[in-house]
Amino acid sequence: MRITGVIQAGGRSVRMGGRPKALMELGGRRIIDRVADVVRAVADDVLLVTNTPELYASLDLPMVPDAFPDHGSLGGIYSGLRAARGDAAFTVACDMPFLMAEVARLVTARAAEADVVVPRVGAQWETLHACYGKACLAPIETRLRAGRLKIVGFFEDVRVLAIGEDEVARHRAPEIVFMNVNTPEDLEAARGLLPTLEPDLGFVGLTDLDTVSCTQIAVRVMLAADSKGPGSFEVSF
Repeated sequence: MRITGVIQAGGRSVRMGGRPKALMELGGRRIIDRVADVVRAVADDVLLVTNTPELYASLDLPMVPDAFPDHGSLGGIYSGLRAARGDAAFTVACDMPFLMAEVARLVTARAAEADVVVPRVGAQWETLHACYGKACLAPIETRLRAGRLKIVGFFEDVRVLAIGEDEVARHRAPEIVFMNVNTPEDLEAARGLLPTLEPDLGFVGLTDLDTVSCTQIAVRVMLAADSKGPGSFEVSF
């Protein structure tokens, strides 16, 4: 089965003060670059759903606008799935800095088994870390035209396969892998988590000082030293 990766970047970033949240830097890299790396690793091709393509030209990805503007995430899912070259669309949000290819493959590897393959954490469906088959297009469109925008509303009309949180947790805590950066506070929280998730720096350059505090850099260097041993890394200021 051919899988198209779809990155949703159609939101207005209102809670980030209008600044495009996907372009915020974390550990010297834009969040959307982190997302794109994971999606490229698990999909046959990748596209971006956005109404501001000029912001993302550097990604060198095909881009499509919302087919139903102002229809929320459900409209974005529909737009990406309709444009997808693959049989299914692995759809993620643009502001998820701690995605993992291993967790993404829990979803993509089972895409042929249902119309929707989606992780479920407690009562929460992770609908923006899910695979949607082409059979979802008609029921989603029906709801969009009726103004019924709750994503899980159309699940009753298709075959849904849930990926359990225990499967996700074998790789990373679900609350981290599915974390979104919607606000400045979320961004600071993500920067605080980064040293524990990516301790193997190898090299810390001056650009990191723009995005993480000196304290966080010191912690990361110490963790790198512990794991690598003396003389195996360089700190540059």
